[in-house]
Amino acid sequence: MTNQEHYENQDADIWQKFAEQENLSAQALEQFKRYAALLEEWRERINLTTITGTANIIRNHFQDSLEVARFIDVKKVNTICDVGTGGGFPGLPLKIKFPHLSVVLIEVNNKKVQFLTTVIHELGLDNVTISDLDWRTFLRKTDYEIDLFCARASLHTDELIRLFKPGCRYKSARLIYWASHDWQPGQEEGPYVKSEYAYQLGSKKRRYILMSAV
Repeated sequence: MTNQEHYENQDADIWQKFAEQENLSAQALEQFKRYAALLEEWRERINLTTITGTANIIRNHFQDSLEVARFIDVKKVNTICDVGTGGGFPGLPLKIKFPHLSVVLIEVNNKKVQFLTTVIHELGLDNVTISDLDWRTFLRKTDYEIDLFCARASLHTDELIRLFKPGCRYKSARLIYWASHDWQPGQEEGPYVKSEYAYQLGSKKRRYILMSAV
């Protein structure tokens, strides 16, 4: 067996394990494979991600996004908004696994918007909208029907909780924040924290924080 064949077999095993762990359909698995390939292709062209290799992309991007489905029932969510989505995380992995979702991706970087547009087109994803507005402008000027906001390594929580202000269109939505193990809410955030879920990503301990105004 050549080295190339060895690595191809190794990758095939990694993908199969991922599909079994996440109970993915055949279509979803192929979409994730293409997504990973696009991440590798675009990585050096734009400042997209420092993570390389199939196993690392699956663990640090895909599974870190999908883990939230062990915390909340995504099947009961209709529309999510991914704040500062970057390379599409967690919004696009959730869309791939749960195709019923409508997804709004907020991303102000034009090159990343181009990447996201390419992924959406090549994966054949529907009901995905990209907004290039900054966070505060988005809250003031848009009028989507959003059940759940997601924020993974984007804005600080004191900015995110602006959506809970009495005059905000989205004040009744929920927010999931990807937090470090040591994160603690400040005085402003504290009243909005409703529950949390601890999990481990490789050697890193992480938490999901669920916030809402009600």
